[in-house]
Amino acid sequence: MIDISKDELPQHIAIIMDGNGRWAKKRGLTRSVGHRAGMEKIREITQLCSDFGVKILTIYAFSCQNWKRPRREVNFLMSGFKRYLDKEKDDLNKKGTRFRVIGRRRRLSSSLQNKIEEVMSLTKDNKDFFLNLAIDYGGQEEIIDAAKALIKEVVRGNLAVEEIDIDLFKQYLYLKDLPSPDLLIRTGGEYRVSNFLLWHIAYTELWMTPVFWPDFGKKEFLMALKDYAKRERRFGKIREE
Repeated sequence: MIDISKDELPQHIAIIMDGNGRWAKKRGLTRSVGHRAGMEKIREITQLCSDFGVKILTIYAFSCQNWKRPRREVNFLMSGFKRYLDKEKDDLNKKGTRFRVIGRRRRLSSSLQNKIEEVMSLTKDNKDFFLNLAIDYGGQEEIIDAAKALIKEVVRGNLAVEEIDIDLFKQYLYLKDLPSPDLLIRTGGEYRVSNFLLWHIAYTELWMTPVFWPDFGKKEFLMALKDYAKRERRFGKIREE
């Protein structure tokens, strides 16, 4: 274990799992091998979060913009998500994990949508751990969808514009019932948030590593936790002297 008190640990970790393709290229392998390794890594990191008392994990798996990638790669990723759900659904449920996919999802195949609904329904009453997979997700798109839903409520006469505030707006977001991420980890050496959870990460601590996602393991995970524990989260207040 690590010398960090429970109060110093993040409750909610978000991860941009970047670097699968570069990991594979470095080894002379195809990008599909890298993506397969990346999917396998989700299980390991989910277990690490659970072991160290982190209650919520949100992973950026496929963005709205990723549809622009070669069709063959997109098809492989979609098949990979379905294989992951087939393989992990019973274990997720056994461990008390509530699984959710956040994103627009309407462009996903009917078979993948059905599988997602199956696993979400199976685990909907679980409360020990929360795993959110962002597929066909974009932070700007999430905010737009929430705004459209609010506008419809105003037009129908169910809501006055003056009633809209931060708390109400959040109720129209994908993660409306969960706290915002405390820590955002990005692998692969890039220094940007790539349209991920834009509303939710207003006060989130960021931790970037050059390590590619398939190589991200317990060592890097503990480094992130230790670094987070040293930080003073002020939420707009002045530093405590």
